[in-house]
Amino acid sequence: MNASADVRAQVTYNFSAPPEAVFDAWLTTDKIRKWFAPGMGEMVRIAVDAREGGSFSFVQRRGLDNVDHGGKYLEFIRPYRLAFTWAVKGTAHSSIVIVDIAATANGSKLTLTHELHPHWADYRAKTEASWTKMLTAMSDAIAWSPLI
Repeated sequence: MNASADVRAQVTYNFSAPPEAVFDAWLTTDKIRKWFAPGMGEMVRIAVDAREGGSFSFVQRRGLDNVDHGGKYLEFIRPYRLAFTWAVKGTAHSSIVIVDIAATANGSKLTLTHELHPHWADYRAKTEASWTKMLTAMSDAIAWSPLI
């Protein structure tokens, strides 16, 4: 991102799960399949190289198209911080997503900041609503886990 990119979408979500479970939900294929863009289409492929400098690709069928959301991990501090680039393959603009997770008395609190390219400024509210929907689905996916 450049210095002029000051459009930030931000959401906060409280999980009843510990930070480790929330962090791992970002990286575990079976969890990603449950929370990523729920109701938008079948997940065709999920690839995750879970390390700083690694990359990810979430391919979802939307109508007749396969849409590939991907990026590279910029920061990887388990279980408290994950930062990554975010782009849809074939589009001109990428962005940065920063996920901060803090332990709470009842689980954890996640704060997600999506630094949008100025081109997407009009989509700030829609971006926040989309992330909130996905975090709600993530919470359900974590609660569903036999590990918790």
